[in-house]
Amino acid sequence: MTPEVLVVSGLSKRFGSGPGAVQANDAIDLSVSAGQVVCLLGHNGAGKSTLVGQVVGLTVPDAGTVLLGGIDAVAHPAAARALASVQAQANVPITGLTPRTAIELVGRVRGLRKPAARTRADELLQALDLITWADKPAEKVSGGVARLTAFAMAAIAPGALVVLDEPTNDVDPVRRWLLWQEIRRIADDGKGVLLVTHNIHEAEHVVDQVVLLDEGRVVTHGTPAQFVASHPGDTLEDVYIHLVGHQDARGSATAAAA
Repeated sequence: MTPEVLVVSGLSKRFGSGPGAVQANDAIDLSVSAGQVVCLLGHNGAGKSTLVGQVVGLTVPDAGTVLLGGIDAVAHPAAARALASVQAQANVPITGLTPRTAIELVGRVRGLRKPAARTRADELLQALDLITWADKPAEKVSGGVARLTAFAMAAIAPGALVVLDEPTNDVDPVRRWLLWQEIRRIADDGKGVLLVTHNIHEAEHVVDQVVLLDEGRVVTHGTPAQFVASHPGDTLEDVYIHLVGHQDARGSATAAAA
């Protein structure tokens, strides 16, 4: 049996009190096994980032458990974080460094010896077509290159669980395709991947399981094929729009009015 690297049970988190309180997560159950890419889908405000924060020990849940590599991430967040590699939604500030140096430094921090860190960094730079920018100051690279650098920093010496929060933001179509290949390769090498993305059409070809969140709850979960077979629509994106598309439309209208 493939080991589960992440098990989330009954996870709940509420912000505020009284009429204005927000139930960000409501009794969420999910798991990620070694070798598996699990995709979190949901509109803005569905509870994805709050869930990720609790998985990596940055946010304390009100109820429920998070086991990361068998370690209670709520009781022992530092120990659990040591088993996770994270690409946050916001890019890591690497001012004063080059992409190559930033990637190698993370590899060294995560235990690689200098030659191994250099070799692995070069492999990622080649795989993501970043060699042209590898040795340029971070202040002079594009947002897409910075985003790919952040991914490589998470991928150079991946933990048992790799958490990727919107890894394709600002990335051009060609390098997005390369990035999806690397995400799949991480899982094929035996790591678990928890992926948050809005690039539903592209992710459909890479992920093994999809967990759909709406208003902090798990609406449904399964393989992309199961989603399409069980709901109206020809693609995963069609199903997503059918199930929670009204929320995205409302969010867009609110943003436009702000």
